[in-house]
Amino acid sequence: MKKGVLLTNLGTPASDSISDVRRYLREFLHDKRVIDLPVVLRTILVECFILPFRPKKSAHAYQSIWGEDGSPLLRISERIAQKLQQKLGEDYVVSLGMRYGSPSLKTALDPLKDLREITIIPLFPEYSSAATGSAIEAALDHIMSWQIIPELTVIRDFYQYNEFIEAYADQIRKTPASYYLFSYHGLPERQLIKGGCTEICNPVCKPVNKENHFCYRAQCYETTRLITEKLGLNESQYTQSFQSRLGKTPWIRPYTDEMLTRLASDGITDLAIVCPSFVADCLETLEEIGIQAQRQWHQLTGQQLKVIPCINDHDQFIDLLVNLSR
Repeated sequence: MKKGVLLTNLGTPASDSISDVRRYLREFLHDKRVIDLPVVLRTILVECFILPFRPKKSAHAYQSIWGEDGSPLLRISERIAQKLQQKLGEDYVVSLGMRYGSPSLKTALDPLKDLREITIIPLFPEYSSAATGSAIEAALDHIMSWQIIPELTVIRDFYQYNEFIEAYADQIRKTPASYYLFSYHGLPERQLIKGGCTEICNPVCKPVNKENHFCYRAQCYETTRLITEKLGLNESQYTQSFQSRLGKTPWIRPYTDEMLTRLASDGITDLAIVCPSFVADCLETLEEIGIQAQRQWHQLTGQQLKVIPCINDHDQFIDLLVNLSR
């Protein structure tokens, strides 16, 4: 009997048009794990304050990275799934589904419905309720509607695995720099508190232990520690920040845009930035960092910001997915 592997990533609009971006944002922002407010407040916020304005701005951002073959995130995710299928062979069925947009999780799960075992792998290295938790919940909702429930294995996070760390270390080695900034996707502070954190550590989180092992921010700092240890970097050669904040509520700090200003004022000029909370290059890495942060850094220093690609379909990352699937 074949085994199934469900790979899931965040998702992407069907096109870079304003209407498709609006449709995608509506699905994304109405997720109760993304905007964790009571449904009435979330609906008012999304429909009255975000969707009338945000789609045009977001569509412009997507248009700046959209390729002839469409969404970079989707194409890279498809390559990851194809390589994993090739490595696992005919005893496995690998299927790719997006939490939002197409291909949907339902479409991805349909070919796995009659299999005895399924491994669910959200392609998010560190655990967060908004990304990993949402993807797992949505996948399980579909599976629980089946008459026969297969044996299930769920991969909650994989930032700590050597293959992931080595893949990112290899990417960084290809871009030598005097100083490195590790930029992770941010979260509202309230989501960390809801996840069990008793406080928001300042300036850095304690090493991951039994008390904070579910803390997204702590997992990000642990990721940085493992990668820099692999590279042999000392603390004077790197720092960490969080990007992509939305709205006026406090998000986890330090913020990437503010960190760039601080590094420039400290005299740093030869800077490389890497984003290890993403496995595949996407809007947040290609546009937010590759264009917006690049522009900010050039204005601050007159120098080019070195943007390190995500691990994408790196061989060692595929090897990790093989091991997690078996």
